[in-house]
Amino acid sequence: MTIDDRDARAPGEPRLMTAAPGPRQTSRDLERYTALFAARTKVMRSSAMRDLMALTERRDIISLAGGLPDTSSFPAESFAAIMGTVAVESTARSLQYGPTEGLSVLKRCIAEVMEEEGTTIDPDDVLVTTGGQQVIDLVCKTLIDPGDVIIAEAPTYPGAVPTFCSYQAEVIQISLDEDGMRIDELEQTLERLDREGRRPKFIYTVPTFQNPAGTTMSLARRHRLVEVVRERELLLLEDNPYGLLRYEGDSLPTLYSLEGGDFVIYLGTFSKILSPGVRLGWSVGPRPVLEKMNIGKQASDLCSSSLTQLFVAAYFESGRWQDYVGSLKEIYRRRRDVMLDSLAECLGAECSWTHPQGGLFIWVTLPDYIDTTDLLALALDEHVAFVPGRAAFLDGRGASSMRLNFSGVGEADIREGVRRIGEVVREQVQLYGTLTGTHPTVDVPAEPAPAEPDAALADVLHLPALERRRRADAREG
Repeated sequence: MTIDDRDARAPGEPRLMTAAPGPRQTSRDLERYTALFAARTKVMRSSAMRDLMALTERRDIISLAGGLPDTSSFPAESFAAIMGTVAVESTARSLQYGPTEGLSVLKRCIAEVMEEEGTTIDPDDVLVTTGGQQVIDLVCKTLIDPGDVIIAEAPTYPGAVPTFCSYQAEVIQISLDEDGMRIDELEQTLERLDREGRRPKFIYTVPTFQNPAGTTMSLARRHRLVEVVRERELLLLEDNPYGLLRYEGDSLPTLYSLEGGDFVIYLGTFSKILSPGVRLGWSVGPRPVLEKMNIGKQASDLCSSSLTQLFVAAYFESGRWQDYVGSLKEIYRRRRDVMLDSLAECLGAECSWTHPQGGLFIWVTLPDYIDTTDLLALALDEHVAFVPGRAAFLDGRGASSMRLNFSGVGEADIREGVRRIGEVVREQVQLYGTLTGTHPTVDVPAEPAPAEPDAALADVLHLPALERRRRADAREG
C-alpha cells in the first residue's frame, strides 16, 4: 500500500487513525491515574545516574557522572569471534529460556572470578542475575516490609537509594572516613535500635573502592564488621563490583570470605570487568535467602539472558579475561591520576577529594556554601556533568559534595571537564565573596606547602598542594 492508497477513501468515509496521537498531559490526566498508583510510588525516587545517562548520548557533553567502564577497549575482533562461536555451537540454546538461577557454565566462570579475589565458592551456590542492580532489588524484595530498617554507609551507592525507597525502608546511614564505614558508629546505632525494639533487616556496604567515595574499608574494620554481624546474627549485603580494579596497594579479603557465607550476601557483576551491556551479575549467600531471591527473580524476569550468559562463558573459555582486566586497570589508573592532577590544578584550597586506590570514582567536597545540585545546572551550561552529592544520601546531606567518574572518558576530556567544573566553582566562590564581603580562596597556591602528607592518610582527603607534592615525589622516586 502506498501513502496515497492509504489515504484513499470514499466521500464522507471517516479517516482511519494510522498512528498514535502525541502524548498529552493535563492536570485532569494526572488526577485520573493518581488514585490508581500504589502507595509505594509516593516514596519512589529517580536514580540520579539514570537521569543523567541521556547525557552520554550527547557529544557536546563531557559526562563525569555515570559509572561507565571503557567498553571501547574491548577488541571488536574478539567480540565478533566470540559471538561467532556462540552462533555456531549454541544457537538454539542461546535463544532459549534458561534456568532462573543461571546456566552452570556461567556459574563456573563466576567461581573463577571470585577465586581471583581469594574467595572460594561452590558454583552451585550462585544465583545469576540481570546485573548487580537486580541483586539489591531482590534482597529488598525478599527481606523488606514497609518501615523496616536498612543500614547503609553515608554516602552510599546512589543506585541503591531508589531501590531502598521503592520498598519503603527506613535507611539509617553510618558515616565513612578514610578506613570505610565507622564500625564504632555502627555499633552505637545498633545499640540504640535495640533499645527501641527495632532490628535492621540488613547492613549494606560497598567495602572496596566505595561508590561514591572511593574509600576502602580497612582490614581491621572488616574483621570487626564480620564479628558484629555474627554476634548479632545480622545479614550483611556486600556490594563488590570493583574489587579486581585495584591500581595500588595490597588486596584485602572480601567480607564473604572472612565471614564464611552464613550472614553475608555477596553481590558481584560483570559490568565493570567485562561489559555492562551483558547485564549479568550474581549473588552468593545463605541458601535459604538465595532460594527466596530465586523465587523473587522468577516473578521479575523468569531468567537472565541465555545469549549473554553463553557469550561470557565463551569469552572465559578463550582464557583472556584476566589480560583484559589488566588492560582496564592500566587505562583507569592513568585516568585516575589525570583527574587527581586536574583537580589539584583547577580547584581551590577550600576543596578536598578522596584518593582512591582503585575503582571508578573520586568524591569531591566543595566549600559548604556551594550546593552541587545547583552547581550541576551551571556545569551543564558549560557542557560538563557530574553526580551531585545529595544523590548518595537519604537525609539531605551531601549538598556540597559531588561524585566524579574517571573511567568513562579519555584523558583529554577529563582535563577539560575538570577545568570547566573549576570555572563554575570559581564563579560561585567569587559570588559568595561579593555577597558576604569575605574573600574566600579562589586560586590554588602557586607553590606547594612544604609539609609532607601523613602516611596514615594514604587514601583520605588530599588538599591540592599536598596532592601535587605527592605526585612530584612519586615521579622523582
